[in-house]
Amino acid sequence: MRVVVQRSKHAAVTIDGETVGSIEQGFVLLVGLTHEDTENDVRWMADKIAGLRIFEDNSDKMNLSILDAGGSILSVSQFTLYGDCRKGRRPNFMAAAKPELAEVLYLNFNEVLRSSGLHVETGRFGAMMDVSLVNWGPVTLLLDSRQ
Repeated sequence: MRVVVQRSKHAAVTIDGETVGSIEQGFVLLVGLTHEDTENDVRWMADKIAGLRIFEDNSDKMNLSILDAGGSILSVSQFTLYGDCRKGRRPNFMAAAKPELAEVLYLNFNEVLRSSGLHVETGRFGAMMDVSLVNWGPVTLLLDSRQ
């Protein structure tokens, strides 16, 4: 499981001009799943993200988690995180999970985040989406449950 974490001042996802999810301060998560991922990867990743200390405290040190900072999450499914560009010019997406598995794990991931006390907004699995955000810092991290 791979997740790009972007600390954001505000963000939104739209589909055909309709806003389907939006947040103020928090994280935008681009979530990719591979065919090898399990519920253990989902729980590990959700726990890592909930505890990730990348918000500043009163001393301007990255010392606060999203829970401490009172932030929200905008979670967007992103199979292209498993695109392999090593050969040729067109990405190979064979490592990405099949939609039937990916959707179940993605929905569960969002529920695990919610169960930790976070407000989670989402895009729509499998849809063509427009994601807009103000990357705060900028702070962008890549998390991988296999590394």
